[in-house]
Amino acid sequence: MVSIQNLHFSYKKKKVFDGLNLELKPGHIYGLLGKNGMGKSTLLCNMAGLLFPKEGVVRVNEFNPAERQAEFLQGIYMVPEEFHLPNISIEAFLDGYAPFYPQFNNQQFQQYLHIFDIPRDSTLQHMSYGQKKKVLISFALASNAKLLLMDEPTNGLDIMSKSQFRKVLAESINDERCIIVSTHQVKDLENLIDRVTIIEDGRILFDQTVEAIVQKLSFRYSFDDAEVKAAFYAEPSLRGSVIVAANTEGEEGKLDLELLYKAIVTNGITIQKLFNV
Repeated sequence: MVSIQNLHFSYKKKKVFDGLNLELKPGHIYGLLGKNGMGKSTLLCNMAGLLFPKEGVVRVNEFNPAERQAEFLQGIYMVPEEFHLPNISIEAFLDGYAPFYPQFNNQQFQQYLHIFDIPRDSTLQHMSYGQKKKVLISFALASNAKLLLMDEPTNGLDIMSKSQFRKVLAESINDERCIIVSTHQVKDLENLIDRVTIIEDGRILFDQTVEAIVQKLSFRYSFDDAEVKAAFYAEPSLRGSVIVAANTEGEEGKLDLELLYKAIVTNGITIQKLFNV
């Protein structure tokens, strides 16, 4: 689906990627995590053919994104963090953009609008930021593009809308589709993604399936000072210390994305050794 080899990219004198490698396969929802300015959006734009590598190879569905071929564009949709929508109705928006996606399903689109409770009596420019974002998400899902890129999709969504987003996204994945969600709001992706990729300083700091993570790591509360001291990461709470430690019991627990991210950023080398055994 997506193959990135030895990617080098810079904004003038600011180096973003220096030999990045990444393989993404269909049938998965990937969580691309990292702080602001770490290259998440830049990576998505290279996949979409909106930015071009200085060196290296990016292949999406066997296409070179930089060539922007029509068949490539029909199979990919990106929901950007920042966007501008024309001052037209939803129906006019569909008339103008849906024909570019041969697999677009209007029935699905209308269903998503209903789920997100989108008003039909105003133009796109008169909607709130969150409503506009939900229209874009609905269109993206209904496009049935094989590769779906989402950059901070939950920004501007209220609590109920975030829950609805997770539900419709989980239901939209299939064996031929790959969904990549980039965010620094890690809590919004829990129970949704099946692989975690963390970017730090323009490099892949961590890349593992959720299944492998919960097999190797334990996320729990502890009152044992020795256990807290030996943990990969620990922070105090009202219920003792919450820790990330090696899973020595062999029982798969629940992933805590926020704790995982903090543990990787502060103690990534040690944790990587656990996965590389």
